This record gives sequence, structure tokens and C-alpha cells, in this order.
Amino acid sequence: MEKVYGQLVDRETRCIHYHSQTDIIAIKFKCCNKYYPCYMCHQECEQHPITPWPKQDFDIQAILCGVCRYEHTINEYMQTSKCVNCNSLFNEGCQTHYHLYFEVN
Repeated sequence: MEKVYGQLVDRETRCIHYHSQTDIIAIKFKCCNKYYPCYMCHQECEQHPITPWPKQDFDIQAILCGVCRYEHTINEYMQTSKCVNCNSLFNEGCQTHYHLYFEVN
């Protein structure tokens, strides 16, 4: 089972910053190869800046569903609003932070 770092509030990867019903993913950060629920958890725990995933790496498994622990590729995650394994809904609001995690331009 993948370890998720940060200030978690439950087993489904919700954190003190984002904890709605659909805040159930953790992102593997390219810069440290660790899963965190959000960029704020990363900033609080690490001493380095966030490195966004380059587009050529979007086929790497870097998104963890907190419900079933299925690891999605970045492409899978960006092309759906729910887990491809257990159908749990993801927070669509996370798209506003894609630029922090992924090269989107």
C-alpha cells in the first residue's frame, strides 16, 4: 500500500486543507516521489519547490484513489471525474490546481 504524507484526516486521503466528500485522491509529486493529498501538505512537509509533471510523463501512475487505492496515470485522472476502478467521484475543483501538479500549457 502506498504511503500518503501530509496532514491526513481520514483513510481516504482527505487532509486538513481539503476534506469534502470527493477529496479522495493523493498526488505523487515528481520532485520527491511521495504521495500528498494536496500542494499545501507538500509545502508544509518538504523543503523544496513543487516540480510539475512534464507532459511526456502523463502515462506514469501518479494519482492514488483514496477509496480503493488504485493508482491512475495522470492521463487517466485528467480524462475522468471518477476512479476508473471503483467509480468513486473525484473533486472536479482540483482542476483549478492542475498547473501546480502538471505541465498544462
